[in-house]
Amino acid sequence: MSGDGRAALSVSRRVPYGGTRRKLILAFDVGTTFSGISYSILDPGQIPTIKGVTQFPAQEATSGACKIPTIIYYDEQGRVKAVGAEATQDGVYDTAQEENWTKAEWFKLHLRSKFGSSGDLSALIPPLPVGKTVVDVFADLLFYLLQCTSAYIEDTDPNGRALWHDFTSATSSPNTSSNDGIHFILSHPNGWEGKEQVQMREAAVKAGLIPDNPEAQHRITFVTEGEASLHFAVHSGLLSHISGDEGVIVVDAGGGTIDVSTYSRRGEQAFEETAIPQCYFHGSVFVTTAAKGFLQETLSESPFIDDLDHITSCFDKTTKLRFRNDQEPQYIKFGGSRDNDAHANIRFGQMKIEGVDVAKFFQAPINCVVKVVLEQKQKSPKTIRHVVLVGGFAASAWFFRKVKDVLFERGVTVIRPENNVVKAVSDGAVSFYLDHFVRTRVAKVTYGIKKNTVFDPSDPEHQTRSTQMYVDKEGTRRLKGAFAAILIKGTQVEEEEKFSQSFHRSFEQPMDSASIDTSLRCYRGDNSTPKWLDSDSNNFNIVCTLHAVVPTQRCVNNFGKTYYKASYSIVLLFGLTELKAYTQWKENGVLKTSPVQIIYD
Repeated sequence: MSGDGRAALSVSRRVPYGGTRRKLILAFDVGTTFSGISYSILDPGQIPTIKGVTQFPAQEATSGACKIPTIIYYDEQGRVKAVGAEATQDGVYDTAQEENWTKAEWFKLHLRSKFGSSGDLSALIPPLPVGKTVVDVFADLLFYLLQCTSAYIEDTDPNGRALWHDFTSATSSPNTSSNDGIHFILSHPNGWEGKEQVQMREAAVKAGLIPDNPEAQHRITFVTEGEASLHFAVHSGLLSHISGDEGVIVVDAGGGTIDVSTYSRRGEQAFEETAIPQCYFHGSVFVTTAAKGFLQETLSESPFIDDLDHITSCFDKTTKLRFRNDQEPQYIKFGGSRDNDAHANIRFGQMKIEGVDVAKFFQAPINCVVKVVLEQKQKSPKTIRHVVLVGGFAASAWFFRKVKDVLFERGVTVIRPENNVVKAVSDGAVSFYLDHFVRTRVAKVTYGIKKNTVFDPSDPEHQTRSTQMYVDKEGTRRLKGAFAAILIKGTQVEEEEKFSQSFHRSFEQPMDSASIDTSLRCYRGDNSTPKWLDSDSNNFNIVCTLHAVVPTQRCVNNFGKTYYKASYSIVLLFGLTELKAYTQWKENGVLKTSPVQIIYD
């Protein structure tokens, strides 16, 4: 119980697993700089618990290591040579130089959405290895994470080998894979949408997590990093003091992105999203890129300019992590006693930087968090008094203190977990599957379709677009280029809430059924009631193509000409963590349904 008598949300409310077959829930958190794994073994009749993989190759001597660097080395033939902590072992860098290996890092950022706040990051992100796509590299990491999971469970569970065999045992059905007993949860930044999810699923297939067939698609579930972090906060008891009339902002500050989500309690066991989730490219790697720019300028006339990448790497691994006082000089240890350059403040292999300069490297991410929290606080329908800060960047003493101090002055208390702050997303992703706290989400954009509307000569907007007028096969005057909104940006949507749009398509050629493609569009601008695709056109884009096969019926128009007509509706579910759709129509008075294929370009 919390202090005011309200029952805290906790794992004690988790119910026993009701399935008849043992199952593994496996969450992969592929981060920009570090990646982690959490899992839960579902035993029939037992209450599930969440565990983490805490032993990885090349980290055997590190007790409780819960993440590995998101790094892969490839040789000249494109073969994987070293991954994770193995890629950072002593001697690997020298071997990579000698054998001309290529290093893939920060590659997650190549998968980023082209919409939102990313801007042009291309110059800041290391290029992918030649001949590799982001899906290829993503798949190689997923394959490695699966191997690490297998080894960990087999080595740490008394019945590990039998357990893993049970999860991966082949069945007689040709439509199942050797991993049929595993359900995968893949997390991604708040700003990613269907197109990025499709690429992640493609990588999962390429990695062998699931087979490439429609029946296996349900064995991958996506969750945003913001929502996973909310589940982690609940699971950790951080929100037990939040009352029903309060909201809470969850900030996941990671290596690449800062994801901000706002929730309020809904009864004892549920939360609802109350604002559009945000995603900003101001993660900890951008502290490093800011430092690199400073170092490049400082070393421009120094013989150590050739060591820029090495010095930057040393800053990233040491100085950045321990920085906590801008009134004290900071040092980057990168060389030996013979390495000196007074003009660049280098002495005995150490480069001195004033604390106030290091503080500037952090300022953009700090400003970002403060700005978006205050914006979300202002827009929230509930009072916001608390911010939960999680993610690897949250472990930075300087970043945490500055965000905490500024927001405290604005009446907001920042809290973070006492430990395991870096496991928020992977642990939270498993909790998302088990506990399902979030039942309502907020639409990030306005969704709709292109519509040919009935021409109204008395409407001024129709008059200005009269050149787009045409007569359809039924003899009706219509106007091209209208936008029919299905779901308005900022609307709260229940998970199973259905949005239906009716269609009538006409064809001259005889046919029993029609194969129809419909473009689902979205509007990302500020107009609350967008009506025309040629107004603020830069903020419209095609989300995906909805492919459906529907029956037709023979008709005769006003001029006595025969044509064929398909009358149907497409039903869309926007409230889940990925878009779902199906089509429906009436046949002899009976409602029929059929799947819709969702195709992303």
